[in-house]
Amino acid sequence: MRRLYLAIATTLFAATAFAQDFSQVQVQATKVAGSVYMLTGAGGNIGVSVGDDGIVIIDDQFAPLAPKIEAALKTITDRPVRFVLNTHYHGDHTGGNEHFGKTAPVVAHENVRKRLASGTRRGEHVVPPAPAGALPVVTFNDTLTIHLNGEDVRAVHMPHGHTDTDSVIWFTRSNVVHMGDDYFNAFFPFVDTENGGSVRGLIDNVAKVLATVPDDAKIIPGHGALSDKAGLRRFHDMLRNTLAAVETGIAAGKSLEQLKSDKVLAQWDDWGKGYIKTDVWIDTLHAEASAPRTRGHKH
Repeated sequence: MRRLYLAIATTLFAATAFAQDFSQVQVQATKVAGSVYMLTGAGGNIGVSVGDDGIVIIDDQFAPLAPKIEAALKTITDRPVRFVLNTHYHGDHTGGNEHFGKTAPVVAHENVRKRLASGTRRGEHVVPPAPAGALPVVTFNDTLTIHLNGEDVRAVHMPHGHTDTDSVIWFTRSNVVHMGDDYFNAFFPFVDTENGGSVRGLIDNVAKVLATVPDDAKIIPGHGALSDKAGLRRFHDMLRNTLAAVETGIAAGKSLEQLKSDKVLAQWDDWGKGYIKTDVWIDTLHAEASAPRTRGHKH
């Protein structure tokens, strides 16, 4: 597991590793559907609802990118940011909270506030408590809806998936869903098992969305290109099938190293081109498959 935490500490969550590159980052806006846009830059994809009432942004990447995010928003509308919604607590999605929170309330699941306020640990990587100005000032337990721009922006908590802080955001009238990091499009995901995450929980969460989302909906992943229901279904199939492959290997008496040397996930190697490489994903699956099923979600 040490390699897993090292990979995460040196890619997704070590802001200092990104700092030298922020000057080169370009934040770009793409129309998704209805009144919804997506901003890409460094870190998690940002969802944007725009209209006469102002802007709702979903996540805000890293703190140094806030001026570039504001500039990208200005290419869409001159209206102010009215609300900030966090899909989960990780710094590549909440780094701009302190900046945007000066003029707009930050809204998130109650566990986001708890983890940001207390600080977290992933292996040897320690994230200190966030400053008070970065904490959500409005929190919810199960669901919350913001009514703005003729749009119902609905946040739904998804327990024990990527983390225990996850929410999926539904733009109900525009027919768009922002999955946060419960969806890495075309990449193996990072599952933060030390902070409430679970592969089986992630599988459950994605299944819930697939059972509800319209076939023609646009889907914004936490990372990766704008997607649709077919792309989310491929991600779900990958999660189920890779976990099953590792479980089958364990049942046959294979060790973690044997699973890797046998290339048990060879047919899914293309998914290992992102943050999480194939052997690291095997680490995650092996730990999940070997542990007692004591999570709070249903299997």
